[in-house]
Amino acid sequence: MSKFSSWKKAGTAIVATLMTVGMLGACGSSSSSSGTKITIFNSKVEIESQMEDMAAKYSKEKGVDVEVYYSNDTVAAHLATKYASKDPYTISMVDAKDIYSLAEEHAVDLSDQDWVKDTDYAISIDGKTYGFPVSIEARGLIYNADAIKKVTGKEFKPENYKTLDEFKDLIDELKAGGMESPTGVMKEDWSLAAHFLPEVYEEQEDPDAFCHELKDGKVDLSSNAKWNSLMDFFDVMKDNNYAKSSAISAEREVTEQKLAEGEIAFMFGGNWDWSVLNQYDYTENMGLMPVPQNTNDGSNEKLVGGSKYFFIDSSDNTSDEQRQAAKDFLNWLAEDKAGQEFISTDAALISPFKNNEIEASDPLGKSVKSYADAGKLIGNYNYLPDDHFSVLGAAFQKWLAGEEDRAGLAQDIQDYWKTAKFTGATA
Repeated sequence: MSKFSSWKKAGTAIVATLMTVGMLGACGSSSSSSGTKITIFNSKVEIESQMEDMAAKYSKEKGVDVEVYYSNDTVAAHLATKYASKDPYTISMVDAKDIYSLAEEHAVDLSDQDWVKDTDYAISIDGKTYGFPVSIEARGLIYNADAIKKVTGKEFKPENYKTLDEFKDLIDELKAGGMESPTGVMKEDWSLAAHFLPEVYEEQEDPDAFCHELKDGKVDLSSNAKWNSLMDFFDVMKDNNYAKSSAISAEREVTEQKLAEGEIAFMFGGNWDWSVLNQYDYTENMGLMPVPQNTNDGSNEKLVGGSKYFFIDSSDNTSDEQRQAAKDFLNWLAEDKAGQEFISTDAALISPFKNNEIEASDPLGKSVKSYADAGKLIGNYNYLPDDHFSVLGAAFQKWLAGEEDRAGLAQDIQDYWKTAKFTGATA
């Protein structure tokens, strides 16, 4: 969430500049930040338009010029360019691993802020709080219960399909009932290697030790139980993919539309996908469930989750007035009713703050909250190398396209790790 590089789609970088409309509504902001200009880097393309709308309203009401930017480069590479040009964002949205790798050099200590006491998700390093949690996010298998019921005639209960054997039986039942291809597979490198592949690490008994063993060349993935368990699941998804004959040409929007409208029943993803799914004529009953696996360690009863984070720039290129305006903005998100509504309702995110009592507004969010409340989230691994998803995403795409077998993909991953560089405190 997380965890990993941001979820992005191809295309040119999008820059949305939102200038203040006036100073008439400035009474709600602190005097030290009124009239100040701040920049926000948004690494979640799914909430791009919501961020733009929010920034325009916030600018008008608080008297603060707000510019929101998005880039389709990896977060680390994009921010490195900004630092090199001495033009950092006032506030940057990153993954947990980026806080660990960047915060001590680039971020403001936020330990004295009121919101810290209201969340269990803030990131602290050596006693200093640097990471403001934006949302709880989780990964798993998205299902369309209405589509399943339409074919089988039975209510779909995800708890009845914890094992891969049970899942395969359901796939067969759906196909026998007329759903020719019950699954959809996103071909994007971030989906394959920032969301799915990391579960192989995260479900190990000690993810950090496992990744270090990978780096030391001591892991044979082909004989690893978790690798085989998860890839057995992915084989089922791949073999029943509506775009099986052209898997690496499938467009995300098409896959999500087919899932939303019930043409297919399953797609691996996360609660962030709702911002795409809800653009279509979606059916009412959808949700997020754990990846079905023939396992007895409980991993098939949990989602994998974590948070996105904001940090505030500490460099001389950002003024004290801008930093105060940034702190005011973060407090608004966490403590103010309007900020809470933006997170929970407008952006359809799961708030990491205990004082935000607004219920999740979408079915995937409700699923994540139910698993989080029950303590059934496997933690994200937060130290993946910055190029993990781009390099191994390309390798995964070769496998998806049938250009190499599972053993070849396993070898590609092992070869990659030999020269990989961890981010953050574990390096």
